[in-house]
Amino acid sequence: MTLTWITVLLLLICSAVFSCAETSITAVSRPRMHALQQEGDRRAALVNALRARMEPVIGAILLGNNLVNIVASALATGAMITLFGEEGVALAAIGMTALVVMFGEVLPKTYAINNADRTALALAPALGVMVKVFSPITHLMQAIVRFILGLFGLKTAAELGSEWAEQELRGAIDLHADNARKEGEAGRMLHSILDLGDVPVSDIMVHRSNVFSVCADLSLGEIVEQVLASPNTRIPLWRDEPDHVVGVLHVKALLRAIQANRGAVDGIDVMSLAAVPWFVPETTSLTAQLQAFRRRREHFALVVDEYGAHMGIVTLEDILEEIVGDIHDEHDVSVRGVQREADGGYRVDGLVTIRDLNREFGWRLPDEEASTIAGLVLHEARRIPEIGQVFVFHGMRFEILERQRNQITSLRINLLTPDAADTPAPPPAT
Repeated sequence: MTLTWITVLLLLICSAVFSCAETSITAVSRPRMHALQQEGDRRAALVNALRARMEPVIGAILLGNNLVNIVASALATGAMITLFGEEGVALAAIGMTALVVMFGEVLPKTYAINNADRTALALAPALGVMVKVFSPITHLMQAIVRFILGLFGLKTAAELGSEWAEQELRGAIDLHADNARKEGEAGRMLHSILDLGDVPVSDIMVHRSNVFSVCADLSLGEIVEQVLASPNTRIPLWRDEPDHVVGVLHVKALLRAIQANRGAVDGIDVMSLAAVPWFVPETTSLTAQLQAFRRRREHFALVVDEYGAHMGIVTLEDILEEIVGDIHDEHDVSVRGVQREADGGYRVDGLVTIRDLNREFGWRLPDEEASTIAGLVLHEARRIPEIGQVFVFHGMRFEILERQRNQITSLRINLLTPDAADTPAPPPAT
């Protein structure tokens, strides 16, 4: 009788180990295991190998766990019948249920969920052996399960699709950023990196109307004066019209030429100093453009539309600012295009991008249909608004302040309370 109860106790311990293994192997931190494997940890490599084929692992764990629980219950029932007769069946059922739930499930799983990485590393070698031992039975079980699921038109997938994998990565970033305030800025930068492939250069380029450029036919003295008045180090050169860019002048190349000419500007051909302009399509993603900048070792490109018309410029700094936020040096002219007003609203230039506003103020304005705030208002209004007209959407109030022809140049934005957001906008001013 004593041997029977010792066996039951050992089987309960085995049940607890199986429960620990099941919980820890499913809750283990995959990034940490990957990092440990890169450092040469063999147990972490084994954990990753087990995670890569979870179906046979879970099958082996469940098979072993149910086997020890059933054998333990059977032995306990026989012992209780010997002691108490037929009443021993009910006593064994109640007692074993309590023991299995408490010590075979709840206690070990609670420990494992709070120490998943440590537990998985400790149990990985034994779990690997058990999976190999039970592999014939688990393969049969998998075949039966897949057959039954197939009858209902269901399929099993071993790996996450790329879309789900990216969502999981974004979720992990948000989780860690929420749990640690100091990680919030890093989380925003990581999200920006993931977004680079979805953002075209047209969304971040400097529009041609705001690009500082110089006519190549001017005298070198006039060109030097204009270059010195600009905060930029790379200046597009044009002929005939500003949209006809024929070269890109680097300020350092100009200074070297003047120095080599002993400070004189006479006799210097500015076009011989200019680099050949590099044109890129406006639909190029920021990821592709960043790779192109690195491959060509350049920092500056001109953006063209599908018809080859000049649209603006994009620089390496523009892409880096998408990741880390605005970068200003001592020569930058800080023209953000946003002014905070006394009533808490914002006066915004129409060409300010939605992405900049969302990043600066934590707003969630959609940027799928338009890249600028003026474009968003036009998209939502479905018409050319009049000065003084007010629109309410996305929990905000938009008032048109200035307009040039059909272009919105300035507007006022006020955040609304939930009740105010449901109130219709007032009629346009007359």
